[in-house]
Order: sequence, then structure tokens, then C-alpha cells
Amino acid sequence: MQTAPPVRRRTTRPRADALRNRERIVTAAREMFVEHGSDVPLDEIARRAGVGNATVYRNFPDRDALVREVVCSVMDRTARAAEEAIAEGGDAFSALERFVHTAARERISALCPMISSTFDQHHPDLESARLRVERLVVEVMDRAKEAGQLRVDVGVGDLMIVIAQLSRPPAGLECLSVDRYVHRHLQLFLDGLRAPARSEDLPGTSVTLEDLRKS
Repeated sequence: MQTAPPVRRRTTRPRADALRNRERIVTAAREMFVEHGSDVPLDEIARRAGVGNATVYRNFPDRDALVREVVCSVMDRTARAAEEAIAEGGDAFSALERFVHTAARERISALCPMISSTFDQHHPDLESARLRVERLVVEVMDRAKEAGQLRVDVGVGDLMIVIAQLSRPPAGLECLSVDRYVHRHLQLFLDGLRAPARSEDLPGTSVTLEDLRKS
């Protein structure tokens, strides 16, 4: 007795317009989270994205899911910039500069604090994105140190703290109103990281990623 061949199930891929809607929602959410914080009403995000409320909830069942997607997408784009800079080879310090400016442009410092106690900080997607960025930051900095272009007494945590501080607006100022200053001040900071160092010793000790996690 012959058995019928197994029926192949067709896997349905999201339609192109559905993917575009999802991307529009994430882009609008990122903009509004940076401008107003993560409590911005979802219907306002839908309005800016040009979609209906139902489309937002169809893609993201709750606010946590949307915030997580926004943060992961920002970290992924930042990681890709670092990977591309490394793959291009060439000047190691230029690769570091490219990463730093991309991280500031993506507003990592304004978005990552949203993953607070009310969110699942250890969600697998967040953990994977964070570890990928951290690994690439270490690689970019190590390459610059090995090339003799980056002072050796600077830790990964030092770099991440400064990116956070310089890309976050001072109290009382709108986030987007200081955009024109961010990259100027970041470049001044980066110039101070170049080797040989102008000062022989920095006060305190270099900050590691583990130090940041404990703080």
C-alpha cells in the first residue's frame, strides 16, 4: 500500500506593503520616543507613521514589543556601521570615528534607558543586539590601540559614557535642537583620544563594560 507523499505547506511571507508599514511604525516610534519619551500615545505614533491604530497593534501587541523593536533596530544599525568600517580596512581610528558618530546619530543614549524595570531587560532579542554592539566596540577600539592610534588607558565604558552624555541634550533643551552641536563635540572628544596622548595619566581608572552594568 503506497502512502501519499507529504503535503508541502506554503510558507507565507509578509507582503511588501505590510513590511513597509512595519518599518514606518518603527521609524515614527523612534522619532517620537526621542522627542517625547516612551510614554507617547500609540495613536500618535500611528498618525505620524500614516497607518491605522489596528496596524500598529497587529505588528506590536503592546508598548513593550514596540520599544524593544525600536531599540534593537537602532543597535543593529549601529552594529552594521561598525562591521562595515572594520570590513573596509584602512585607518583604524577612522573606523572608530565612524562608529561613534553613527551611535550618536541613532540616539542610542536616548533610547536604551527606556529598557527600564518595567521592560524585560533580558529578552533574547535585546541581549543579542547588545552583545553584538559590545563585541564590535571592543574590536574597533582594540584595532585602533594596536595601530598605535588610540591611547591605551581608555576603556570601552569610557567611550560609551561620553557618547551617551554628548548625544543627550542638556536639561531644559529639546533633544533635536542640539543636533548641530553633537558631532562637533564628539569630534573634539575623539581628537583627545588619539595617541600619543597629550597627558600621561588620566585621573581614576578606565571604565569597563562590567563597570557600566554594575552602576
